[in-house]
Amino acid sequence: MKQPQLVLASASPRRRELLAQIGLNFLVQTADIEETPLPGESAEALVKRLAKEKAEAVWISRGVSHTPSLPVLGSDTLGILDGELLVKPADFEDARRMLRKMSGQRHEILTAVALTGAGGTQVIVNRSVVKFRALTDAEILAYWQTGEPQDKAGAYAIQGYGAVFIEQLEGSYSGVMGLPLFETAQLLQAAGIIIF
Repeated sequence: MKQPQLVLASASPRRRELLAQIGLNFLVQTADIEETPLPGESAEALVKRLAKEKAEAVWISRGVSHTPSLPVLGSDTLGILDGELLVKPADFEDARRMLRKMSGQRHEILTAVALTGAGGTQVIVNRSVVKFRALTDAEILAYWQTGEPQDKAGAYAIQGYGAVFIEQLEGSYSGVMGLPLFETAQLLQAAGIIIF
């Protein structure tokens, strides 16, 4: 088994699956950062800042005790519809409100990827557009009861049951999942990390 090539600053099982999909061996270490938007902060600035802060927090916490120092990959995903951030729902009513709003509409998913190493931090943002078909209240309730939407930005998972709601996708499937592999590979290759 090859040695770890990087550290993933995320507890997301989806991000772990995506990195494993492209043959990377990695460690996982989460970062506890404040995710509240700053006053007047745009969605793009927010998602970039959060990805960067996650990667840098893990890089700093690992310090000099880990040699050689592995680069740290951080990522963050946000949905946007009519200027509203589509974050993880607080409860069923919040999820129902978001899913009703997305019903029959297009929304944007922004996922930022940050790679921190000895040379600093590089950040790339992926933008995708998702169009939902019209949803009924009964479908929304049944979907909530699967448990899937409860910890997902925008209250749905493209890789799960939520896929049946998606009429059209413009952009990156892996980006909507939470880690755009094209952009991730660009950052890793620029840092000298062999993908496969």
